[in-house]
Amino acid sequence: MTDDGAVDSVAHGEILMNLVAVVHGGNLGEMASARRAVRENMGDAAFVDACATIASFSAVVKIADGAGIPLEDFKEEATRDLRAELSINDFQS
Repeated sequence: MTDDGAVDSVAHGEILMNLVAVVHGGNLGEMASARRAVRENMGDAAFVDACATIASFSAVVKIADGAGIPLEDFKEEATRDLRAELSINDFQS
């Protein structure tokens, strides 16, 4: 999912990144397949943890955006290259 293979350094990274992508993409058919892949390869507890993590990050971003909290200058500068590499700025917020 990243050009430098960063996903490969995380156990089941590609499966997890696919789950994140389809959750945010909203395709129900793909979502069922991605959920099944996590459960079959990582187990039910990991599936629940992954879903909770996705939901938590989504909630935190929505709360910050809703409240109008901007990304601090030092965080923007420190994460600029990483956000570009991961295409984070392409996500709606």
